[in-house]
Amino acid sequence: MVKFLQFAVMRAVMSVFTLLLVSLIVFSLMELVPGNCAERYIAFKNTQGQVITIEDIQAEERRLGLDKPFVVRAGVWVGNVFFKGEFGDSCILRLNINHLLSDKVWISLGICLAALFLSYLIAIPIGIYSATTRNPLANNLVRFISYLGLALPSFLLALIIMLTTTVLFGESMAGLFSKEYRDAAWSFAKFMNFMSRAWLPIFILGWAATAFALQTVRALMLDEIDKLYVTAASARGISGRTLLWRYPARHSLGPVINSLGFDLNRIFNDLPVVALIMTLTEMGALLIDALAFSNDQQLAGAILVVLTASIVLVNFTTDIILALMDPRVRMGLMG
Repeated sequence: MVKFLQFAVMRAVMSVFTLLLVSLIVFSLMELVPGNCAERYIAFKNTQGQVITIEDIQAEERRLGLDKPFVVRAGVWVGNVFFKGEFGDSCILRLNINHLLSDKVWISLGICLAALFLSYLIAIPIGIYSATTRNPLANNLVRFISYLGLALPSFLLALIIMLTTTVLFGESMAGLFSKEYRDAAWSFAKFMNFMSRAWLPIFILGWAATAFALQTVRALMLDEIDKLYVTAASARGISGRTLLWRYPARHSLGPVINSLGFDLNRIFNDLPVVALIMTLTEMGALLIDALAFSNDQQLAGAILVVLTASIVLVNFTTDIILALMDPRVRMGLMG
């Protein structure tokens, strides 16, 4: 038990160190972008017809603390993120980033986690069935669907569905809310409206993730099912589902669970493009706008840190679950 606690504490320390390192990298990348926040904001104001002078830029730099050394600015930014959970103000929009992301973070993470859950809910039982069945039709059908999921990108699937629903029903299913709920305060009616539309991006984002997880589960099961420990268990009289779930399936799911953070990252990588196609008002669309249109590096950096924190938390959780579930890991920890 002591070794397990040491393992958990070590994983927690590594997670915090990873998040700290990524935060420093993100801040450094923000600093490497040509022109600091004051210059970009003043240039934005200049496009609005205002006359800007060098003194205006210098005054803005002093106001934002950009005249201080890099180490000081990095320490202040990372400290505010870690100890206060504050990301400061958006460079271009001049709005508090925490307020700007408040709803969008939970909507984005909810969609991504739901897509991840859906993909594993489908992939695990079907992948196990595909590896153990003697039915060639079912096996080939599963292979075809998984190959199709890997070959058909999420953004192309989104375009196909949008076009099909527009032609057949006269509605593109774009957005996460109907017009009457778009700017309304959260209520049960707005939540139900969100749920009636959120299933489509969840399905699209889970499409490729399901295909990838299906291939992974099937390959791991095929690798484990013919090993000697399974044959020995069968010789002792264990058979059927008991044999399947106690030995090959249990050992096969270890690497699958351990890859949850990677799969979440892959799903979020698809989210900005899908959000752009489906006009979703969440964090992925905001990231595209910050990077490609407004050049708001402060906002983009905050989104990347939030995403990293989510992935690090998922990885830490899966490490603990794997240590509790897999006897090989548990025995290695307990000695």
